[in-house]
Amino acid sequence: MTLRRHKKSALAKFAVFILAGQLAALPAAQACTSFLIKAADGSPVYGRTMEFGFQLHSEAIVIPRQFTLAATGPGGKPSWNWKTRYAAVGLSAFGQPVITDGMNEKGLGGGILYFPDYVGYADPATADSAHALAPWDFLTWVLTNFATVAEVKAALAEISIIGITEPTLGITPPFHYTLHDAGGSSLVIEPVGGKLKVYDNPLGVLTNSPTFDWHMTNLRNYVKLSPVNAEPLKIDGETISSFGQGSGLLGIPGDPTPPSRFVRALGFALSAKPRPDGAQTVRLAEHILNNFDIPVGFIQPDASDKAAPLEFTQWTAIADLRGKRYYVKTYDNQMLRHIDFSSFDLNAKSIRVAPLEPESSVPALQFRKR
Repeated sequence: MTLRRHKKSALAKFAVFILAGQLAALPAAQACTSFLIKAADGSPVYGRTMEFGFQLHSEAIVIPRQFTLAATGPGGKPSWNWKTRYAAVGLSAFGQPVITDGMNEKGLGGGILYFPDYVGYADPATADSAHALAPWDFLTWVLTNFATVAEVKAALAEISIIGITEPTLGITPPFHYTLHDAGGSSLVIEPVGGKLKVYDNPLGVLTNSPTFDWHMTNLRNYVKLSPVNAEPLKIDGETISSFGQGSGLLGIPGDPTPPSRFVRALGFALSAKPRPDGAQTVRLAEHILNNFDIPVGFIQPDASDKAAPLEFTQWTAIADLRGKRYYVKTYDNQMLRHIDFSSFDLNAKSIRVAPLEPESSVPALQFRKR
């Protein structure tokens, strides 16, 4: 595939037109699952799934250093600019030059996850427009400016995330954010009540609504779960043993709701036997993520809304935060393909993108100029 500068194609414009008509019937996308696991040598690997009820038209994207990006203000107009400090790679959506999930050259990675019913952005009418970010701009701003979770925390007081309509969607999308760095630290950022709620995340797991602190409290319902088989029970001389392997996990929630996936993802992340290094841990993360893959039709709206599109796992992404490789596979192409920082000129003068084509059998994504 030839390299090109990114511009919205006629196909993408047509897709946006069709999507706008679907949004009114769109069920909330509440099935994204993310976690962090560590290799035996301490290398952190971040993985997540992306679910939505219509095609996001995501592309792989590489944003270079010292590249000027614009924050989106009310009405979709640029409000202020920043120059990227670090190069970043990841996945975009709807033809926008923003990262919905990705990592930067310093090993800071993270993603946008849906957060319906609980999100509360700052009022654009009262926020400082010179330090305000649209919900879809926030992750790109973070990944192109900071190297660690600690740096992000220190900078959050300077900005706000404002509730504005995404131009191509016609809605204000409800987001919260998960971040992880090469040192293994994790952070959750949730816009609630017009402010940013910031949580250290020692467990590294995040799904969707409710709020992160609610999920942490909910874990108290599962303190007896264990990857170790339960001991046989002895009653009046009788020994009662389990039917087979996995009895310590009897009762672990298996449904696709966010609270259940949070518990299940944590169970997989904590019980998985560590691999020697980050490269081998990528494959381990893929095996865990396979358990959260949602095929078309597994989640359906209620009977009164049969016309609504069906939510499914559009892509799965994994970031080796020390190895500086970002991986992706899609619903129609389960080959794990990669973006390697060492393959790019990180001081380039343009953004590069690559389609996530289902027919591709090449393990490395093929990029062109944006």
